[in-house]
This record gives sequence, C-alpha cells and structure tokens, in this order.
Amino acid sequence: MQTLQQQWFGNIQADILSGIVVALALIPEAIAFSILAGVDPMVGLYASFTMATVIAIVGGRPAMISAATGAMALVIVDLVADHGLHYLLAATILTGLIQILLGVLGIAKLMRFIPNSVMIGFVNSLAILVFLAQLPHFIGGNGITYVFLIITIGIVYFIPKFFKLIPAPLIAVIILTTAAILLHLDVKTVGDLGAVPTSLPTFLLPNIPLTWETFAIILPYSLALAVVGLLESLLTAQILDDMTDTKSNKNMEARGQGIANIINGFLGGMAGCAMIGQSMINVKSGGRGRLSTLVAGVFLMFLIVALRDIVIAIPMPVLAGIMVMVAVSAFDWGSLKYATTAPKSDVFVMLTTIIIVLYTDNLAIGVVTGIIISALFFVSKISKVNITSTNGTYIIEGPLFFASTKAFIEQLELATEQHVTIDLTSSHLWDESSVGAIVKVVSRLEEKGQTVQIIGMNPASQALYQKLVGLS
Repeated sequence: MQTLQQQWFGNIQADILSGIVVALALIPEAIAFSILAGVDPMVGLYASFTMATVIAIVGGRPAMISAATGAMALVIVDLVADHGLHYLLAATILTGLIQILLGVLGIAKLMRFIPNSVMIGFVNSLAILVFLAQLPHFIGGNGITYVFLIITIGIVYFIPKFFKLIPAPLIAVIILTTAAILLHLDVKTVGDLGAVPTSLPTFLLPNIPLTWETFAIILPYSLALAVVGLLESLLTAQILDDMTDTKSNKNMEARGQGIANIINGFLGGMAGCAMIGQSMINVKSGGRGRLSTLVAGVFLMFLIVALRDIVIAIPMPVLAGIMVMVAVSAFDWGSLKYATTAPKSDVFVMLTTIIIVLYTDNLAIGVVTGIIISALFFVSKISKVNITSTNGTYIIEGPLFFASTKAFIEQLELATEQHVTIDLTSSHLWDESSVGAIVKVVSRLEEKGQTVQIIGMNPASQALYQKLVGLS
C-alpha cells in the first residue's frame, strides 16, 4: 500500500490533467443516468461531484472514480416512480450505512470466490455496454457527427504515441469544441441531453415520515444498491490493481463507498459507486493517485457552476469517441484465444456472464449468475467418488459431501461380503450428509446380518463423525 503522501502528491501534473478529462466525461454520463432513473439531471451531477470528492479521501483504491452509474440507476427506477426523490435520498443514506457495515465485516474476503472466467466476462460485458451506450450519440447523425467521431478516435489513438504531456482525450475535447463553436457546426452537444444546473449542492434532510413503514419501503432498494454498488466497485478496484500493478484496501473501499453515499444522500444525490469506464480513462490518461479523483469531482462542479456555457457546447460525438476507445481498450482481446484453449466449463461461464449482463443491463446479476454456475461446475467436478473393492475392503477415493453421497450409498449397499471394511484413507467427510450416508450404509448392511468396519478416517473427519453420531 502506497503512503498517503505518495497517493496525493506523487503524480501531481498527470493526476490534475487526468482528473480534468474524467470530469468532462462524467457530465453526459451523470445526466443520462439521471434521466434513466427518472430524476432531475442535477441529482446525478451532484452525486458524481460528491462521490468522487469524498471517495478520493476515504476510499481504498487511489485513482478509481466513483459517481452516479447506470447499474445503480436501474435499481432505483421503481422507487423514484412510486415514492419520489426524498425516498431515494433516504435509501441512498441507508445504502451507505449498509456498505459501511459490510466493509467492517470484511466483505472483500468474498472477492476470492470470484473465478477468473467471471472476471473476464465482467470486463468484456462492461466494455460492450460502454460501447453500446455511445451508439445513440452518433448513429443517425449528420456527416459532421461522424467526422468528429473519427477525428476523436484518431487523436486518442495516435497522439499518445508522440506526445504524452497532455492527455489525448483533453486535446480532442479542446480542439473539436473550439471548432464547433467558432464554425457554428450543427452537431449534438452536452446541452441537448438535459438542463445543466448552475448551483452548488446544499445540505438537506429527506422529507419523509420516520416510520417502520418508510423503512420497509426503502430497505429492499438499499440492500440491492449496497450489493450492486460494492460488487461493481470491488471488481473495478481489482481491475485497476491489475492495470497499475498496485494493491488496494478493498474493505476500506467498501467503507469509503458507504461514507460517500451517506454524504451523497444528504446533499441531494442519487446512490453511486465506482465507474470502470471513467476509472480507465483516468488511469490511461496518467492518473494514479487520490488527487486525480478529487480533481475529477471538484472540476466537475467548477465546470457546472463557472463554465456551464462552454460545457453545454461540447460535441457529444467527441465524448462518445473517447468512450469508444475506452471500450476497445477495456475489452480483454486475449479472451478470444482463451475461448479456444480454456476448459469448456470456464468458457461457458464467461459467455453466460456476458450474455446475462447484456440481457439484464445489470452487472451484478451477470456476475452472481456466473459465480453460481461456476460453483455448480466445481461441485460437479469434485463430487465424483471412485470406489474400488478387494476381498470385502471398499476403498473410497474423493471427498464425501452432499453431492457425492448418492453414488457412495448406491454402491456400498450392493456389498455382499459377510465382513465389509470401508477404507476412508483417501477420502474426507465434509458435512452432515457424508456422516449420514455412512450411518445409513452401516445400518442397512447390519440389518442384512453383515458386519461393517470403518478405517482410515483423518482426525477432522473423525471429529465430525463422532460429534454428529453422538448427537443423533
């Protein structure tokens, strides 16, 4: 873990410039997600400012960008439609409290249960979603729209090969926005997405009745928001860890997300979490420290309050071109080879994760589905028990647990020898089902007048067997 001084001041110039680029990219996303959630654009913009600013200080992954996101917007659509903005703000505060609790309980430990195939599916599906989200900004546009899109992609791709002092996306925004304004070009701009507020967020208490009924309304949404937000944030943190070859404190990140959402709710913002697209823009533009995240949040509000007229004139095909390049670079192209060389079960998990995410437009559902399917494949693979018999001795090879006991019972019940020995030297008893299976086999064989001896139990299996048999 880097020192705080290094995280804040070890990369000042690059962090400031990359933060500016991210701030520009956050504006259309925040407006779009606000519209998706059914709230005023200021709710998404305030959330993006608050999340980025607070998480820069209390988060566990330097250079990661948190703001209003599509995944969180999808969760709150019904809440906003049925109960209004103030219930959303209350749900956002409760979401933060739940996330802090999960961080204290060490939710980051669960990251080790996410298979590589699911991670690849997560990254690729997110890259595809980022790309698809840009299509409305240029599909069906006029010739200038496509010219700006192509020029932007060219600048972002070629400029870093020769000049890295200023991030290429920032160069593209400055040049093409200036051209659009001076030449009065007919091109869709940020201002066409919705009204951009010009005021700072202010502290407010959600105007809701403090009753158990209110709590019952917002709790299901807050639980969903907490899980979706942490899942997306911790997976994004892991991706940035790999990209930058650094480590992050994911339990601290979980707590930080909670703190940010609590403050967010009191400042009029919708619940937010980490954004992989903007986080990758930040890292690829040179951002490495907490300063880049702070600059992104602060400069976003500066743009809204002081430079609103310029901001609303930024051509959307420019921002779309930047995000297209993010999507292209985020996609794991090595997974194409992986799909031909990896075990079929892993490939199936990866593709299923991608398909579910694209179908539901929800990263959490896709990732959880991928984990479940991967777990089922794993259980199926390790539940195979090999049983060999010699002169009444049955040697059990493989773990005995709920998924493997059926084959064990079916084969041992067919034993015809007068004296049966069950050798568990190469096996292990994992649960109550395995103990129950042995008790069942012994009982049925003894009912037929056979004698049964069990040998080879390791100490852990012996302890479990004695504990459960003694309780029966």
